[in-house]
Amino acid sequence: MASLTEIEAMIALYTNAEREVLEGKSVSFGGRTLTMESLGEIRAGRKEWERKKFRSQPGGNSPAQATFE
Repeated sequence: MASLTEIEAMIALYTNAEREVLEGKSVSFGGRTLTMESLGEIRAGRKEWERKKFRSQPGGNSPAQATFE
């Protein structure tokens, strides 16, 4: 499992790639060149790493609970 530092670094890479693609730039990432057509793939990767970060934190694996009064 990746450390929190590694997870946050990956989120930053995906966020930067997303920003650059939205600005009309192409981005080389993992040996591939990504363009506007790759935006969905970039966002999916970022969301995957954000989920990993959530799951790595205390309580991240437990289901959400609502309290009704």
